[in-house]
Amino acid sequence: MTRTERLEREAGPLSERLAHALSRISLALRHQAQRGAAARGLTPTQGEILVWLSRHGPSTLGEVARGLAITPATASDAVEALAAKKLLRKQRGRPDARSLRLTLTARGQREAARAATWPGFLAEAAALLPEAEQRLLLAVLIRIVKSLQDRGQIPPARMCVTCTYFRPFAHAGTARPHHCDLVDAPFGEAYLRVDCPEHQPAPEGLAADNWEAWLARSSFPE
Repeated sequence: MTRTERLEREAGPLSERLAHALSRISLALRHQAQRGAAARGLTPTQGEILVWLSRHGPSTLGEVARGLAITPATASDAVEALAAKKLLRKQRGRPDARSLRLTLTARGQREAARAATWPGFLAEAAALLPEAEQRLLLAVLIRIVKSLQDRGQIPPARMCVTCTYFRPFAHAGTARPHHCDLVDAPFGEAYLRVDCPEHQPAPEGLAADNWEAWLARSSFPE
C-alpha cells in the first residue's frame, strides 16, 4: 500500500467527513445560542420558541413542539417560563375553546428579534464565500434537508421546492428560471427559501414532479 493509499483510507468515507463538518457547525450554533440566551436570561429552547412564534404567528403548543422537534413536555416547560416572563400569552383558540394558542407580547417580539440574530455569525461566514459557491451550498443543503425530512428525522421545512406554488424552470434559460404562483413572479436559484411563511405543501404527485424537475436541471458538479 502506498502512502497516498494509506492516507486516503485513514481519512474515512467522504460522507462521514461531511457529517463531521456539519456537526462542527451545529456545535458552533449551539454554543452561540447558549451564549445569547444566557445574556438575555433565557434558555436556547426559549429563544427558539420566541423566534418560531415571530415567524409563524400564533401557534398551539403541539405545533411549536413539532416545528422545533422537541417533546411536548420540553415545550410546555419553556412556554410556562416565557409566560411568567410576560414574553408570550396563552389564549383560548377559536372555534375550539379547549385549545390554547401561544402569542407573543410586545416584549416577546423584541426578544424574538434579538434571538433571531444569534446565528448571524454563521451568515457572516457564509457571506465570505463567492456567490456561486453560496448558491451551490444552498442547493446542496436543500437536498440534505429534504432527505432528512423524507426519512422522518426532522420536521418538514417550508421550502420552495416542496411548495404548491413552486414552478421549477418555468423560465428556463433566463437569470430567473423559477416561478412563484403565489406572487406570480419569476425568481433565481439564489432566492430559493428554506422557511417561507406562505408555504403550502404541494400534493404528493406535484411535489414529486417538482422535486425531480429541480434536481434534473440544477447545476451540481459531476
